[in-house]
Amino acid sequence: MPTASRIPHPAYQAKIMSADAAAALIPAGANVGMSGFTGSGHPKAVPQALAKRMETLHAAGEDFQIGLWTGASTAPELDGALAQAHGVSMRLPYQSDPTVRKQINAGQMQYTDIHLSHVAQLAWFGFLGPLKVAVVEVAGILPDGRLIPSSSLGNNKTWLDLADHIILEVNSLQHAGLEGMHDIYYGTRIPPHRQPIPLVAPGDRIGDCYLHCDPAKVIAVVETSEHDRNSPFSPPDETSERIAGHIIQFLQQEVQAGRLPEDLLPLQSGVGNIANAVLIGLNKGPFNNLTAYTEVLQDGMLEMIQSGKLTMASATALSFSPAALEEFNANIDFYRERIVLRPQEMSNHPEVIRRLGLIAMNAMIEADIYGNVNSTHIMGSSIMNGIGGSGDFARNAYLSFFMTPSTAKDGAISCIVPMVSHTDHTEHDVEIIVTEQGLADLRGKSPTQRAQLVIEHCAHPDFRPALRDYFDRALQTAPGRHTPHILSEALSWHDRFVKTGRML
Repeated sequence: MPTASRIPHPAYQAKIMSADAAAALIPAGANVGMSGFTGSGHPKAVPQALAKRMETLHAAGEDFQIGLWTGASTAPELDGALAQAHGVSMRLPYQSDPTVRKQINAGQMQYTDIHLSHVAQLAWFGFLGPLKVAVVEVAGILPDGRLIPSSSLGNNKTWLDLADHIILEVNSLQHAGLEGMHDIYYGTRIPPHRQPIPLVAPGDRIGDCYLHCDPAKVIAVVETSEHDRNSPFSPPDETSERIAGHIIQFLQQEVQAGRLPEDLLPLQSGVGNIANAVLIGLNKGPFNNLTAYTEVLQDGMLEMIQSGKLTMASATALSFSPAALEEFNANIDFYRERIVLRPQEMSNHPEVIRRLGLIAMNAMIEADIYGNVNSTHIMGSSIMNGIGGSGDFARNAYLSFFMTPSTAKDGAISCIVPMVSHTDHTEHDVEIIVTEQGLADLRGKSPTQRAQLVIEHCAHPDFRPALRDYFDRALQTAPGRHTPHILSEALSWHDRFVKTGRML
């Protein structure tokens, strides 16, 4: 469908302009809220035009940077282009772009890593500063001015509500059949006026299918026809399949023990190949009539919907490989009845997560023997991506899994260490740790009991003797026996890697 036919509103038609003209309306120093969540639904043309403008001004000796707010990670056309132009002074709340990461770790870009469920309320409270411009991709505009969301919602509702000015990108490559797949709840309130959120099952619809904005705030409409970042997923390897096997076996045991129903509880799955391996395993496994309440719907969940294993999935974004996107678009009427896309303040809402009783499965960089998890930093000081929504789910889920291979860098790094070099999820929020070596159920265990389980079940055999030795000596020499540590050695593994390239 030509993009022009997706803008049947006269006032918006009058504001159609080029991406260059729209980018020229964004002032230096502004906080700009852009759509996008895990490589989907982000504006494609305006950020690139803005980056070119920045490069031209920088070459002329003028300073031009913005504060960049999104839903989560975006794509090279947005994060990558603006970072290459050295145009971002502050980035939040999550990123995965290599150029952005390099500049953050070099101290050239400020970065605020935020729980994704907190972003909208922090913006509403004014803690993040004023939002000057929102740049939001939509799939179309209705004759009455309502906006058809595209492949992600993220923080779009909040950006449209709070921004002084709005630029809309209308993308004709977003399937017209997305209309009706979204559920946008406008019932949130600022304390002390909050009310309960009337959502009790993943498939509940409690809001509107469309985004609303004040037409007077719209300063530009840009027509685009560009794909999302549809990255292929690697097939599961032996390590990820073994991790998936441990989780599925554990869930079967929980059903047999009467702690889970036969159709489990709603699933939440983080992003990545291990998460997809778990979903592929569940698709082949013994459980039926499953549901999901998650952030991102990836290939694995789409396959589960296709097979009938998964009857309903709620998310805030679609993040498919090219092959999965082709399947989704070809059968979008089928999927529209089984997928609901919500703003991330709903998909990640702690109270809703607690009420639904989710089974949360998220990746980590490392865990220590007492169950603390680092999911964001390499060697304690270099950011990888960010906490994303893992904290929202881990603290509030019915079951909380953290998954990783037991080693990294061809065996030079142990992902089970005496003490994590950065803590994102404390021992109080981590219930189950899984590697290809095994699974440690930490529920109801004391720190010293957890240490023995993590070492024996999750650590790689090459590192297990050194971990046992550390723990045994800590029990004898630490000033306290509750969580015994040898402080002079607790981070020595990381220090040794930095100096020699190996932890042992």
